[in-house]
Amino acid sequence: MTEENEKTTEAAVMTAMAKFLSDLWFVDDFRDQPEYLSEIFETILLTEMGDDQDLRVRMINSIRTSKMLAETLGSFSDGEINKACEKMIKA
Repeated sequence: MTEENEKTTEAAVMTAMAKFLSDLWFVDDFRDQPEYLSEIFETILLTEMGDDQDLRVRMINSIRTSKMLAETLGSFSDGEINKACEKMIKA
């Protein structure tokens, strides 16, 4: 991550995001991530560690972020996502 006042280009940011999404697409199905996180966190909540309020907030935020990603990209096919990422990376 660059420092606050360092110059960067919008293209560099978009290329980095495209690479991230492309890597994410190849690693696992992002559409299932919110459910995976919910299962993991529900199990943690049953433990003593799950009583930590800050941890609960971070878990909820992680689920929310994961859901936003899945909802944003969920209507597109894997091929469409891959094609868009490749186009952005090459730009």
